[in-house]
Amino acid sequence: METIGIIGAMPSELKDIRETLGEADIRRFAGFDFYINEHKGKTIINACCGIAKVNAALCTQVMLDIFSPDCIINAGIAGGMNTDVRVCDIVVSNEVLPHDLDQHFLRDYPPYCGIFPADGELIAAAEQVCREENVTSFRGRIVSGDQFISSSEVKAAIQKSFDPYAVDMESAAVGQCCFLNEVPFVSVRCISDNADDEGAMSFDEFERIAAKIVADIVIRMTEII
Repeated sequence: METIGIIGAMPSELKDIRETLGEADIRRFAGFDFYINEHKGKTIINACCGIAKVNAALCTQVMLDIFSPDCIINAGIAGGMNTDVRVCDIVVSNEVLPHDLDQHFLRDYPPYCGIFPADGELIAAAEQVCREENVTSFRGRIVSGDQFISSSEVKAAIQKSFDPYAVDMESAAVGQCCFLNEVPFVSVRCISDNADDEGAMSFDEFERIAAKIVADIVIRMTEII
């Protein structure tokens, strides 16, 4: 893969990636700034999409249309949803889907698919890097919705319905765009909180640490895929 797209929702999720890649050529399309770098023989394009699914979908489609990347990595932080997953662990998506939309509306109407698979090669690369860096990782389902989950009651309902490993606000939208455009995709998320009643406090404490962990993993991924 020669051209790789990286999408993060918040500036903090891209800060370390941009510092590592250095000075970039910045181009603006549809309100999004795309940072373009050459790194170890690859063209790396990263963009901050903003929070929630509409922002993520718009940014992903613009990146695909303008730059035609060979793959897209959705990088960032997330809330842990599986009891084995701890703060600062990595969840690598095997599939993504929205938790705040009835699957019927995606499955029985266009795009006639409600669960969007991640790419096997990208999954393997993420897991390889985690092993090399001694970072605990889990392969599993990531669900997305337009709300920050910080309620144990809401968390329990999502767990019961979807059995995810992590919850965020963008992965499903990025995955759906990539599915429709037939572009390989993976979401790599570092757990910043447990999406429960203490989620907001944990997020504030661990956001920066989690963002740095996932940034290092994603940069290394671009070098081996």
